[in-house]
Amino acid sequence: MKISASDVRIGNLIEHQDRLWRVLKKGHVKPGKGGAFVQVELKEINGRSKQNERFRSEDKLEKARVEPRNMQYLYPESDQYIFMDLESYDQISLGIESLSGQEGYLVPNEELQINFYNEQPIGVELPATVVLEVIETETSVKGQTAAGSGKPAILNTGLRITVPTFINIGDSIRVNTETGLYLERA
Repeated sequence: MKISASDVRIGNLIEHQDRLWRVLKKGHVKPGKGGAFVQVELKEINGRSKQNERFRSEDKLEKARVEPRNMQYLYPESDQYIFMDLESYDQISLGIESLSGQEGYLVPNEELQINFYNEQPIGVELPATVVLEVIETETSVKGQTAAGSGKPAILNTGLRITVPTFINIGDSIRVNTETGLYLERA
Protein backbone atom coordinates (compact mmCIF):
# COMPACT_ATOMS: atom_id res chain seq x y z
CA MET A 1 0.00 0.00 0.00
CA LYS A 2 1.50 3.33 -1.06
CA ILE A 3 1.37 6.27 1.35
CA SER A 4 2.61 9.82 1.05
CA ALA A 5 5.91 10.58 2.79
CA SER A 6 4.17 13.26 4.85
CA ASP A 7 1.68 10.63 6.13
CA VAL A 8 4.40 8.35 7.57
CA ARG A 9 4.14 7.96 11.35
CA ILE A 10 6.67 6.90 13.98
CA GLY A 11 6.52 3.12 14.35
CA ASN A 12 5.33 2.49 10.77
CA LEU A 13 7.00 -0.28 8.81
CA ILE A 14 8.01 0.64 5.28
CA GLU A 15 9.70 -1.18 2.43
CA HIS A 16 12.60 0.87 1.13
CA GLN A 17 15.59 -0.24 -0.97
CA ASP A 18 14.22 -3.82 -0.98
CA ARG A 19 14.46 -4.03 2.82
CA LEU A 20 12.04 -3.65 5.72
CA TRP A 21 12.50 -0.58 7.95
CA ARG A 22 10.82 0.81 11.09
CA VAL A 23 10.38 4.59 11.33
CA LEU A 24 12.04 5.81 14.55
CA LYS A 25 11.88 9.59 14.08
CA LYS A 26 10.14 11.92 11.68
CA GLY A 27 10.49 15.61 11.03
CA HIS A 28 8.81 17.87 8.48
CA VAL A 29 11.24 20.48 7.17
CA LYS A 30 10.30 23.53 5.16
CA PRO A 31 13.50 25.33 4.11
CA GLY A 32 13.51 28.93 2.99
CA LYS A 33 14.55 27.92 -0.51
CA GLY A 34 13.23 24.86 -2.34
CA GLY A 35 10.41 22.48 -1.56
CA ALA A 36 9.42 20.99 1.76
CA PHE A 37 10.67 17.52 2.68
CA VAL A 38 10.28 14.86 5.32
CA GLN A 39 13.37 13.74 7.27
CA VAL A 40 13.01 10.23 8.76
CA GLU A 41 15.29 8.02 10.79
CA LEU A 42 14.89 4.36 9.84
CA LYS A 43 16.06 1.17 11.55
CA GLU A 44 16.36 -2.03 9.57
CA ILE A 45 14.18 -4.81 10.99
CA ASN A 46 16.45 -7.78 10.20
CA GLY A 47 19.70 -5.94 10.78
CA ARG A 48 21.32 -3.45 13.05
CA SER A 49 21.74 -0.59 10.59
CA LYS A 50 20.09 2.79 10.93
CA GLN A 51 19.76 5.37 8.23
CA ASN A 52 18.47 8.90 7.78
CA GLU A 53 16.48 9.57 4.63
CA ARG A 54 14.93 12.65 3.08
CA PHE A 55 11.77 12.33 1.03
CA ARG A 56 9.92 15.08 -0.80
CA SER A 57 6.48 15.57 0.71
CA GLU A 58 4.81 14.24 -2.45
CA ASP A 59 7.00 11.08 -2.66
CA LYS A 60 5.16 7.79 -2.23
CA LEU A 61 6.48 5.10 0.13
CA GLU A 62 5.48 1.46 0.28
CA LYS A 63 3.93 0.67 3.66
CA ALA A 64 4.69 -2.94 4.61
CA ARG A 65 1.79 -5.33 4.91
CA VAL A 66 1.92 -6.92 8.32
CA GLU A 67 -0.34 -9.55 9.79
CA PRO A 68 -1.28 -8.83 13.41
CA ARG A 69 -1.88 -11.82 15.71
CA ASN A 70 -3.13 -11.81 19.29
CA MET A 71 -0.66 -13.61 21.50
CA GLN A 72 -0.03 -14.04 25.20
CA TYR A 73 3.33 -13.22 26.76
CA LEU A 74 4.46 -16.18 28.87
CA TYR A 75 7.98 -15.71 30.30
CA PRO A 76 11.56 -14.59 29.58
CA GLU A 77 14.24 -17.19 28.86
CA SER A 78 17.83 -15.82 28.81
CA ASP A 79 17.74 -13.20 26.00
CA GLN A 80 14.51 -14.54 24.43
CA TYR A 81 10.88 -13.76 25.28
CA ILE A 82 8.31 -16.54 24.85
CA PHE A 83 4.80 -15.85 23.46
CA MET A 84 1.85 -18.19 22.79
CA ASP A 85 -0.61 -17.89 19.91
CA LEU A 86 -4.13 -17.75 21.41
CA GLU A 87 -5.70 -19.66 18.51
CA SER A 88 -3.22 -22.44 17.72
CA TYR A 89 -1.36 -22.51 21.09
CA ASP A 90 1.95 -22.49 19.20
CA GLN A 91 4.82 -20.85 21.04
CA ILE A 92 7.29 -18.45 19.47
CA SER A 93 10.27 -16.61 20.88
CA LEU A 94 11.39 -13.07 20.14
CA GLY A 95 14.90 -11.84 20.79
CA ILE A 96 15.64 -8.70 22.73
CA GLU A 97 16.60 -6.90 19.49
CA SER A 98 13.04 -7.40 18.15
CA LEU A 99 11.55 -5.70 21.20
CA SER A 100 13.73 -2.57 21.01
CA GLY A 101 13.23 -1.36 24.58
CA GLN A 102 9.72 -2.73 25.13
CA GLU A 103 10.75 -5.63 27.40
CA GLY A 104 10.23 -3.55 30.55
CA TYR A 105 6.49 -3.38 29.81
CA LEU A 106 5.92 -7.12 29.28
CA VAL A 107 3.73 -8.57 32.02
CA PRO A 108 3.38 -12.38 32.17
CA ASN A 109 0.01 -13.70 30.92
CA GLU A 110 -0.88 -10.38 29.28
CA GLU A 111 -2.38 -10.45 25.79
CA LEU A 112 -0.51 -8.46 23.15
CA GLN A 113 -0.52 -8.02 19.42
CA ILE A 114 2.53 -9.32 17.55
CA ASN A 115 3.07 -8.24 13.96
CA PHE A 116 4.22 -10.79 11.39
CA TYR A 117 5.84 -10.03 8.04
CA ASN A 118 6.17 -12.98 5.63
CA GLU A 119 5.32 -15.36 8.52
CA GLN A 120 8.20 -13.96 10.64
CA PRO A 121 7.49 -12.10 13.91
CA ILE A 122 8.90 -8.58 13.66
CA GLY A 123 7.55 -6.64 16.61
CA VAL A 124 5.18 -6.23 19.52
CA GLU A 125 2.36 -3.69 19.81
CA LEU A 126 1.97 -2.82 23.49
CA PRO A 127 -1.24 -1.56 25.08
CA ALA A 128 -1.27 2.18 25.85
CA THR A 129 -0.75 1.54 29.57
CA VAL A 130 0.34 -1.36 31.78
CA VAL A 131 -0.04 -2.00 35.51
CA LEU A 132 3.26 -2.80 37.24
CA GLU A 133 4.27 -3.31 40.86
CA VAL A 134 6.92 -1.23 42.66
CA ILE A 135 9.52 -3.60 44.13
CA GLU A 136 12.16 -1.08 45.17
CA THR A 137 12.09 2.64 45.98
CA GLU A 138 13.36 5.09 48.56
CA THR A 139 11.30 5.74 51.65
CA SER A 140 9.73 9.16 51.73
CA VAL A 141 10.73 11.63 54.42
CA LYS A 142 7.91 13.36 56.29
CA GLY A 143 7.57 16.95 55.15
CA GLN A 144 9.32 16.32 51.83
CA THR A 145 6.46 17.47 49.60
CA ALA A 146 8.10 19.84 47.14
CA ALA A 147 5.94 20.25 44.05
CA GLY A 148 7.09 18.23 41.07
CA SER A 149 9.56 16.16 43.03
CA GLY A 150 9.78 12.44 42.53
CA LYS A 151 11.92 9.51 43.47
CA PRO A 152 13.40 6.62 41.49
CA ALA A 153 11.64 3.26 41.56
CA ILE A 154 12.31 -0.20 40.17
CA LEU A 155 9.25 -2.13 38.96
CA ASN A 156 8.63 -5.90 38.88
CA THR A 157 9.74 -6.11 35.22
CA GLY A 158 13.07 -4.39 35.93
CA LEU A 159 11.92 -1.06 34.50
CA ARG A 160 13.28 2.05 36.26
CA ILE A 161 11.05 5.14 36.37
CA THR A 162 10.44 8.21 38.52
CA VAL A 163 7.37 8.06 40.76
CA PRO A 164 5.76 10.58 43.16
CA THR A 165 7.05 10.56 46.74
CA PHE A 166 3.85 8.98 48.15
CA ILE A 167 4.36 5.70 46.22
CA ASN A 168 5.66 2.85 48.38
CA ILE A 169 7.06 -0.64 47.83
CA GLY A 170 4.24 -3.03 46.89
CA ASP A 171 2.04 -0.37 45.26
CA SER A 172 0.63 -1.11 41.81
CA ILE A 173 0.96 1.76 39.37
CA ARG A 174 -0.16 2.48 35.83
CA VAL A 175 2.67 3.35 33.40
CA ASN A 176 2.37 4.88 29.91
CA THR A 177 4.14 2.47 27.50
CA GLU A 178 4.86 5.18 24.93
CA THR A 179 6.56 7.68 27.22
CA GLY A 180 7.59 5.46 30.15
CA LEU A 181 6.05 7.89 32.63
CA TYR A 182 4.04 7.22 35.80
CA LEU A 183 0.31 7.93 35.30
CA GLU A 184 -1.54 6.92 38.48
CA ARG A 185 -1.99 4.33 41.18
CA ALA A 186 -3.78 1.24 39.93
